[in-house]
Amino acid sequence: MSSLIDFLKGSYNEFRHKVEWPKWSDLQSSTIVVTIATVILALFTFGVDELFSKAISNIIGMLINLFN
Repeated sequence: MSSLIDFLKGSYNEFRHKVEWPKWSDLQSSTIVVTIATVILALFTFGVDELFSKAISNIIGMLINLFN
């Protein structure tokens, strides 16, 4: 049990005194970059999905018309 307590104390000490945490302004700018990249990627994925959906619908429609 004392090894668990020693581990928790060491972990707390490591996080409190040895980890270099980012500044608030760095976190804000990183969040903005990630948000913009996510929106761009979502729009790209939506566009490709719509394009493939329309293409597959057209191909299936042509095949149905071909065999009727």
